[in-house]
Amino acid sequence: MGMVVVWAARHAGTREGFILVPQPPPRTTDEALARRAARNGNGSNGANGGPRRAELADFLKARRAALQPGDVGLPGCGRRRTPGLRREEVAQLAGVGTTWYTWLEQGREVRASVQVLESLASALRMSSAERGHLIMLGRGEQVPPPLSHKEKVSPTVRRLIENLGTNPAYVLGRRWDYLAWNDAYAVVFGDPNAVPPAARNALWLMLTDPARRALMPDWDVSARRLIARFRADHARHVGDPCFEELVDALLEASADFRRWWPRHEVLGSGEGRKTIIHPIVGRLEFEHALFKHGESPDQRLVLYSPLQDDQSPARLERLLAAAREGEPEPEQAMALA
Repeated sequence: MGMVVVWAARHAGTREGFILVPQPPPRTTDEALARRAARNGNGSNGANGGPRRAELADFLKARRAALQPGDVGLPGCGRRRTPGLRREEVAQLAGVGTTWYTWLEQGREVRASVQVLESLASALRMSSAERGHLIMLGRGEQVPPPLSHKEKVSPTVRRLIENLGTNPAYVLGRRWDYLAWNDAYAVVFGDPNAVPPAARNALWLMLTDPARRALMPDWDVSARRLIARFRADHARHVGDPCFEELVDALLEASADFRRWWPRHEVLGSGEGRKTIIHPIVGRLEFEHALFKHGESPDQRLVLYSPLQDDQSPARLERLLAAAREGEPEPEQAMALA
């Protein structure tokens, strides 16, 4: 659709002040809007803009109808003709104009910023998945990760890894910091609690901890592959101060990192095998795989399973049983730290 004039309307309460649309939104019926949405293949929302706006309108109306005033801290004000929140209440909670929010629910050709959609998601008490769906409908874009100063692992995931028994498991955050781990992982690979919080990072411990290096007969291969996997994640966060701080610290602390990082080797994450020479029970062979959390895609669960065709399961059982019965000898504790 060609546009010669861009009409700008200013509505109090909108975060950006101006909402740009090709022409003043016409007053049409819902049926006419549906026909227009089906007819238009494009619009201000890019490919399939019309159908996407219609889907966005239905989604907003459904989420609004599913909430009661008490759910969002508003007084009930007696009986209501229709269930759910009123449009003006959603607009008030999100800090946007009622007229403009009404246009969104009518499928009119307006385009909201990510910040405004984030405010609507918060006002409508949307889950992480619903928030991502809203931004995809409203912008045609993948949802950006929510800003957070501290990553948290859900209680469900914590219980999951705690209940894995003899299978070592842990959760890494967006920068590969250890967020959670079970007893089996701490006993086999070393307890992240044994180091300061700032050092609880998978890449940092791999490259700077002598005890961890001693566990792996193929340490140089494993470390280089780990750097290549981290490089792939780093590409999505170039310029992020947290990532750059870690890279700078590793460049200063590790000669191996200084040698391998400039090579720009890249690997995807997935499955593999790992051999551990443990100071107490000897050789342990594992298969491992990585899984990403649908609700928190920057978090990944890494799960190890002892190979069944050797003595690894029995040795792992003995190691965990010894850890449960009492503290290891001082020299063993040093090896596990």
